[in-house]
Amino acid sequence: MSQDFENSPLPVLPAGAALHFVGVGGIGMSGLAGMLAGMGYRVTGSDRGAKQPENQRIIGALERAGIRIFAQDGSFAGDGLPDFLVYSSAIEEDNADFVAAPRVPRIHRAVTLAAAINAMTDCCSIAVSGSCGKTTVTGWLGETMYLAGLDPSCLNGGLMNRFRADACAGNYRHGRGGYMVFEADESDRSLVAYSPDYGLIMNIGTDHYSKEELAEVFGRFIGRLKKGLVVEREAWTRLKKYIPPHLKTVVFDGDGVEGDWRLTGYRAANGTIIAEVNGSQIIELPLSGRHNAVNAVAVMAVMDLLGVPAERTVPLLKEFKGVWRRFDFAGRTPAGARVYDDYAHNVEKIASCIASAQELTPDGRVFAVFQPHGFGPLGFMRGELLPALESVLRRDDCFIFLPPFYAGGTSSFKPTSQEVAAEYAAQGGRDYRVCGERRELGALLRAEAGPNDLILIMGARDNSLSDWAAELTRHGG
Repeated sequence: MSQDFENSPLPVLPAGAALHFVGVGGIGMSGLAGMLAGMGYRVTGSDRGAKQPENQRIIGALERAGIRIFAQDGSFAGDGLPDFLVYSSAIEEDNADFVAAPRVPRIHRAVTLAAAINAMTDCCSIAVSGSCGKTTVTGWLGETMYLAGLDPSCLNGGLMNRFRADACAGNYRHGRGGYMVFEADESDRSLVAYSPDYGLIMNIGTDHYSKEELAEVFGRFIGRLKKGLVVEREAWTRLKKYIPPHLKTVVFDGDGVEGDWRLTGYRAANGTIIAEVNGSQIIELPLSGRHNAVNAVAVMAVMDLLGVPAERTVPLLKEFKGVWRRFDFAGRTPAGARVYDDYAHNVEKIASCIASAQELTPDGRVFAVFQPHGFGPLGFMRGELLPALESVLRRDDCFIFLPPFYAGGTSSFKPTSQEVAAEYAAQGGRDYRVCGERRELGALLRAEAGPNDLILIMGARDNSLSDWAAELTRHGG
């Protein structure tokens, strides 16, 4: 369903209006539903996966928050029609809820969020975007602001561990400090629906569409910012032509070359991770991986732009409790291999995640298991993933494809993981494996991975991957 996010007029959401979320179990939709319910709106939702066990972290929390969940079959209309239907870009035009309420105004998730933020009085909004790292950074920034006493609201595309509770899955935290931190998604170009006070662009990577198209979308996003921009150096070189003179701009650099904030050193040893910033600031980090040191620099840059000095920010960074499915330790297999679970799903994220795993296995192997989050995304990254893997994988590391995740809807069902793995094996310098069944792969991993090895489960959209990672740590998983 096409949507002109940039020019769509923002709807007025009257106090107490009824909103029905079509596909409420999605990570972005569920957080927004919780946010609007907390703001006093009457919220219901439907989801085709509402009864699946792996989705109960989110669905159960919504129900405990008083949000009624329906099957996605149009049955919600039997209790009276809402004022608005809220949908995401994943919803098809022939969805049963649309058919059941053809005259109810529909508003996209991003437009709904923009309207809700617009309705907040005396609120400073901060949008976090970029191809990689935005979910971690949104959570890290929101949590650092919280620990600094700024009491922000925070809406994220991941479940923030510190803010998880019985009636809150963790992807939204309600604050009263006059700040709103939120993740702005570029995958469907919906980030141009927002007009935040400040924007953060982490990078421009290989995901969804070309870097040239991404740069143009981010450029339009920059044109909607009101006060300031924090941007990574390489992205800045592509985007500086879009930055208006009045916008206060802060550049950060993960390579220590140039910029207002530079990562000038990184080391990990004996379980301690240390980053050096601007040649003098020493930060102890709670997360492994050089990419997470870059994420910390980005958080420091935004905090500084908001008027919080580095001396106050630095001790708070190590208190970050992380985001669910961002290099989560699931446990050890019966043979002693460590198992980690991660949302990595594009070229840069996969490579960074494998590098983090390698830090923990100097004398062992990494078994990197990747489930593509769709046939289209696998086809898009097909050309660039192989050289990235050839660059990062060590001689004894192993990369294994699972079949692409399919959640329904239209698809070409091409390419298959078998086709891509065969192509990589022919062109690359190693054997790229593919396994069609998790049970079969689980048996293989338990048989081959020893106590010095690490099993890394990667993939987006499918919450059952996290449950499967946990099953690998038990007999029979």
